[in-house]
Amino acid sequence: MKKDVVVLAAATTISTIVAAVLLVRQWKRRSEQRWRHAQRILRKFARECATPIPKLWQIADDLVAQMQSGLNSTQSTLQMLPSCLPSLPNGDEKGLFYGINLRGTNFIIVQARLGGRNAPMSRIGGRCEPISDLYRQEISIPPNIIEASSQELFDWITVELGKFISLHSEGLQGGEKNLGFTVSPTIAEVAASRETAITWKDSLLGDAAGNKLLNEINVAMEKHSVDKRVFSLVDDTIGVLAGGRYYSKESVAAVTLGMGTNAAYIESAQSVVKWPDQTPKPEEIAINTHWGNFRSSHLPITEFDTSLDAESSYPGSQIFEKLISGTYLGETVRRVLLKMAQESALFGDIVPPKLAIPYLLRSPDMAAMHQDTSEDYEIIDEKLGEIFEITNSTTMARELVAEICDVVAERGARLVGAGIVGIVKKLDRLSNRISIITVEGGVYEHYRVFRNYLHSSVWEMLGNEFSDNVIIEHSHGGSGASSIYIAASQP
Repeated sequence: MKKDVVVLAAATTISTIVAAVLLVRQWKRRSEQRWRHAQRILRKFARECATPIPKLWQIADDLVAQMQSGLNSTQSTLQMLPSCLPSLPNGDEKGLFYGINLRGTNFIIVQARLGGRNAPMSRIGGRCEPISDLYRQEISIPPNIIEASSQELFDWITVELGKFISLHSEGLQGGEKNLGFTVSPTIAEVAASRETAITWKDSLLGDAAGNKLLNEINVAMEKHSVDKRVFSLVDDTIGVLAGGRYYSKESVAAVTLGMGTNAAYIESAQSVVKWPDQTPKPEEIAINTHWGNFRSSHLPITEFDTSLDAESSYPGSQIFEKLISGTYLGETVRRVLLKMAQESALFGDIVPPKLAIPYLLRSPDMAAMHQDTSEDYEIIDEKLGEIFEITNSTTMARELVAEICDVVAERGARLVGAGIVGIVKKLDRLSNRISIITVEGGVYEHYRVFRNYLHSSVWEMLGNEFSDNVIIEHSHGGSGASSIYIAASQP
């Protein structure tokens, strides 16, 4: 009897061990299948995001064609709006200038003294600039003012400007009457009130609506005894272009690359059809392309981009912006991660609830994860925990996150590079002249890998023979400083 019990116990133990081994094998097999599926999702995504040089040239050529169509007032996805600035800076402007950069829910006031290109240099943000007495203040706009009329908004901004001038002008000589005023409508504004944002953009041309806004600004200055006057209301990208022109005659275009994106460039007057009849035409005209809305059949669109666009506040619009700007880079990564979590249990059997929340992954956090060089991807582990409350990620999963970030960033950066080459090609300067492109915005400034991909795409497109002809520089003076150069360019 005892012997039977022992045999039965041994058999039971063996059965348990065999069952456990089978369960482990089954678990491993399932884990391997899930991992292979996650890798298949990544490979398919990377393949659809690929931007080989022939494709980049197709995109650049499409941009050139649409730029030309926009200038001729024919059908185009690009608005190609002329700025009514009477002139751009030439580097000889000197004086103490003030500027305002309106950015949706906040604005920046800047004070700076320009000494001319040959003036002694001051070190600003790690760079030497012919600027001194630089002060900058970012001010949030209260919700009740945002919802008020434009006149009430300008009244409130003018009061803050008066305080700023009083605080920072003590002991300084001079102070020009011109006030630069640039507008940077954010994506959040466009999503919340698209018509309002478009009204701001379209009003920069100098039409009736734009003249009304200019009048309201100057009425506010007089009302509150601030001795300044605004002559032109311009898009911030035009201001960045003006800043580049202050430093070099070869500065021909500007790109803003932050939460939103835009491009502006200098066009010859004879190429510009859209111009107010009553306004004298300068020899060179700054053109605001509104390239965020650029579309091309050659753009590398994936299922994730299609769903992002369909679920956005303005589907079918701003397609280029949704591929390259800071608002959308992290969101694209999140959508890929969500699919992997749902279909391959990348972060365990339960999909992390926060991974399903749109726009939770911001581009600065994406950049931090992408640029994580630690052995076990510790920064990625930390960010996944902070943002999505994912605390059980494996090293392999974190490596996959880094690869997804790389695919999204490389695609976006190379598309920007193709856009820059397209603008220079439109100006017929690729093979015979130096062209300086000034770039402003947090994505370019702070996302090192993105910036490197952008530069390398331009070099690859132009090859050794012509790559030195296109020089990409970071904007001068820092955030909001574009308004200073607009002030300096006004009569």
